[in-house]
Amino acid sequence: MEQIGQFVNSNLLEIYILLMAIFLGFELISRVPTVLHTPLMSGTNAISGVVTLGGIILIRSAAADNYVQLVLGSLAIILGVINIVGGYAVTDRMLKMFKKEKK
Repeated sequence: MEQIGQFVNSNLLEIYILLMAIFLGFELISRVPTVLHTPLMSGTNAISGVVTLGGIILIRSAAADNYVQLVLGSLAIILGVINIVGGYAVTDRMLKMFKKEKK
């Protein structure tokens, strides 16, 4: 628990920037027209791939007793993979709407 407190105290500015980025991202995405959701989903899939790779690198470089790095790396991998799979599912579903049915 003490490691978490030290981590928060030493990275307070980065945590504020992360919270502002989350808020700004939510506000921007909520104002995107419906027509642009498929291209935007492709872009977020690429970003989620980078997040997933970053989580893998973080876990590989973490010491066995550094639980903060291990938990953050695992969380990055899990959330990145969920976003990638969901993004591809939504994109595939939207693209099927434009295909003509076979007779």
